[in-house]
Amino acid sequence: MRRILLASFAALFLTFVIGGIATPVFAQTSTNSNAGFKFLAAGIAFGLAAFGAGLGVGTSGSAAIAAVTEKAEVRTTALIFVVLAEAIAIYGFAIAFIILGQSG
Repeated sequence: MRRILLASFAALFLTFVIGGIATPVFAQTSTNSNAGFKFLAAGIAFGLAAFGAGLGVGTSGSAAIAAVTEKAEVRTTALIFVVLAEAIAIYGFAIAFIILGQSG
């Protein structure tokens, strides 16, 4: 199941990369020909960060719940690990805004 998920994710990623590299055949109204690549880069940056954060929160969250049911004193430590995994998505969001805010 995991191989199928990874293969489909790789195929989707390659589809977006090939689609972003292809030169459009229609007239562009923007003077900046790299404007589309900024949106693609911001989307990839945030998408991969959110995907990684989802995997991290899912793994650490389930382990945290299991640990808290065994021993209630580890609640704060378990919460810290879940928050650290969630911070990855926030970093990706910030990087996407930095990419979109660049001029030129």
